[in-house]
Amino acid sequence: MGATRELAAYIVSARHESLPADVRHEAHRALLNYVGCAVGGAREAAVDIAIRTLARYSGAPEAQVLGRSERFDALHASLMNGISSHVHDYDDTTPKNYIHPSSPVASALLAYASTERVSGADFLLAFVLGFEAESRVGNAVYPSHYDVGWHITGTAGVFGAAAAIGKLLDLREQNMVWALGLAATQAAGLREMFGSMGKAFHPGRSAQSGYLAALLAREGFTSGEYGIEGPRGFAPVQSRTYDLAKITDRIGTHFDLRENTYKPFPCGIVIHPTIDACIQIARSRAIQPSDIAAVHLRVAPLVLDLCNKKEISVGLEGKFSVYHAAAIGLVRGKAGLREFTDETVNDADVKAVRLKTVATADPSIAEDAVRVEVELANGQRINQHVDHAIGNLGRPMTDRELEEKFRDQASLVLPAQQVSELIALCWKTGALADMSQLIAAAVPRA
Repeated sequence: MGATRELAAYIVSARHESLPADVRHEAHRALLNYVGCAVGGAREAAVDIAIRTLARYSGAPEAQVLGRSERFDALHASLMNGISSHVHDYDDTTPKNYIHPSSPVASALLAYASTERVSGADFLLAFVLGFEAESRVGNAVYPSHYDVGWHITGTAGVFGAAAAIGKLLDLREQNMVWALGLAATQAAGLREMFGSMGKAFHPGRSAQSGYLAALLAREGFTSGEYGIEGPRGFAPVQSRTYDLAKITDRIGTHFDLRENTYKPFPCGIVIHPTIDACIQIARSRAIQPSDIAAVHLRVAPLVLDLCNKKEISVGLEGKFSVYHAAAIGLVRGKAGLREFTDETVNDADVKAVRLKTVATADPSIAEDAVRVEVELANGQRINQHVDHAIGNLGRPMTDRELEEKFRDQASLVLPAQQVSELIALCWKTGALADMSQLIAAAVPRA
């Protein structure tokens, strides 16, 4: 069998009882983090624009959008969920391929579960399978695919959504092959969108497109048999080099979900080490912005490939600026949602420190590490090294820290009591009789 059919065969045959206990727990952590991000981002301008623009084109308003009172058809609800869950760039990331894996999969699944009765156990299984399909396809083409300019969350995410929805639709193997093929032909997303609303469009569109692929495949809408590996398939067309063996290697026993990470800061993960180090400096010493003469960063080369923006004026751009990362860490001593607004990006003190910051690519620096030197006006030099940024695999966020992050985000939209109720339901996902209970708690109440 080719990679597409092997992957399809595994998805179709997998059962909930085959999931190890630690994988189930990590799935709950991922869902908790996702729901917090989706609810917390629900009132952002990008979501408002998408809802206002597309409402007239939606079908029957059967599916709930997380964090909103509006309803859409399930395909459009998937899109809205995906945009809101990624708009703050606060969603999870797998460092081995830099995919934001939960957003495309959970955005589609929760839209589906808003229109159809789905048990928590079936939902959890579909989520894990979608996560694995997405990450494994991404593994096969990373880094070549990413390096050339594709945003891998958009391109690989569509496979995850198709697999997850296909599992809930109980597709047969051949229909799942078609679903993955129809996903492959819709795989898109460009890194040029980073720093704009277009980046959040990617997981939304991949959720919507994957959902569509599964629906069509169920009805017998065919695709090429080798959508991933064929000579004109996804991997050869979108990557100079690829390794198809990574799609099915140890499938069913090794789970990429175990290597998922959760962000303590709402921005590109590669600038987290810089933020972490600069916050440590700010908290250990009383430094005024005017005291800083220069800031020198030694970072992994990928950091400058992704986040080399210094002259910025928009909050979204700050999420992809290692210079802004250093500035807010030193000036504000924190990096929450407010540190990536237009106001903070244009703050005089933040801007001054940002302009004094120089970053140098150093191949000896790991991607979750950094070396920072702050030179003060009096000639003193302060050095801070971070070997593993908080939130990464070497220093993972605890369950309690994920709950605190959830509260910080969801409280922007929901009252405190409802937030607590929603957190409890996220932890109970696998035991819920009907996922509609969780979805109802994730929207504002009249």
